Amino acid sequence: MGILERFRLEGKTALVTGAAGGLGAAIAIALAEAGAAVACHGNRRPADATAEQIRSIGKQAQSFSADLSQAHGADKLFSAVTVAMGAPDILVNNAGMIHRNTAESFESAAWSTVLQVNLTSVFRLSQLAGTEMLKRGSGKIINVASLLSFQGGIRVPAYAASKGGVAQLTKALANEWASRGLQVNAIAPGYFRTENTSALQQDETRNRQILERIPAQRWGNPEDIAGAAVFLASSASDYVNGEVLVVDGGWMAR
Repeated sequence: MGILERFRLEGKTALVTGAAGGLGAAIAIALAEAGAAVACHGNRRPADATAEQIRSIGKQAQSFSADLSQAHGADKLFSAVTVAMGAPDILVNNAGMIHRNTAESFESAAWSTVLQVNLTSVFRLSQLAGTEMLKRGSGKIINVASLLSFQGGIRVPAYAASKGGVAQLTKALANEWASRGLQVNAIAPGYFRTENTSALQQDETRNRQILERIPAQRWGNPEDIAGAAVFLASSASDYVNGEVLVVDGGWMAR
């Protein structure tokens, strides 16, 4: 098989959480362009537009809704996708949320919700998808981590804790499943123009400080993450296990 063929995803089904917009939509569309049928999940809002965009280029996609802030949200989502499209060959745990407040004032309810969406649902979906992948002896799980998997951030203690957990969970699952045909890896995006970072983009001081540190001298666009996602979803990455791949315009190099 030639190298370009190893990036093809024909015959594969992918589930992408948080695919209504931003990074999730860009990843879902990229996987479809590489040949996968894509289950597009929406948490707070439907992913219908993403699924429709995929279908408009002649690829297969369906939209699913599930509230991952609820204890059984991951189970309901996985069940719905499996019934409609079969158990996924590729799982992208992209759905996430952020809550900003000082550590001393951070609400317990907000802490619990952020951890549920960003970490607990990631583990549960990985567990559900991984069980089916182990039966087949193959599969790809891609978790979306963050620069705050490495750094502490400011006024986002729950987000930083959850994304640190995502990075360590990625490694833990890779340690258990790599020898059984599954590749579990993560992408750690830098500063991207998404809804989650809108407050930072609008803060003149923080926006300037961020751009001053990024060697590429710009915020990332959602499409900038597409190549990393396709690589980790494809057979081109069959010997990559437990990696947290930073896509940040060079932020971590400074």
